[in-house]
Amino acid sequence: QVQVVESGGGAVQAGGTTRLTCVVSGSIDRPYCVGWFRQAPGKEREWVAIVATNGDPEYAESVKGRFTISLDNAKNALSLQMNSLNFDDTATYYCAARGVSAPYCSNYWKWWNYWGQGTQVTVSS
Repeated sequence: QVQVVESGGGAVQAGGTTRLTCVVSGSIDRPYCVGWFRQAPGKEREWVAIVATNGDPEYAESVKGRFTISLDNAKNALSLQMNSLNFDDTATYYCAARGVSAPYCSNYWKWWNYWGQGTQVTVSS
């Protein structure tokens, strides 16, 4: 059993910052992939940033240069620092994980098999 738990989020003003944290626990061996996805109302879930525990982070173009993920391998925790937020960043943010045998992580959300419950980020004026 693998548990994925997100925390953080909430309401933030446009141009502001916020930080999300995800903790992965349970029966998942290294290496594994962990990442952030988001889903706005009426839209398909999309990837934000992903990383393998033994690899380098990757970012969607829409957040590159504004968002940063940090992986604490000792705590199995992944944080998402979100800067320069805009209205298009409003969504439910999900953390996901999947065990892998090589440092490759797909950015297609259906490839991932462990999900958190999601946390809302709302950007307002």
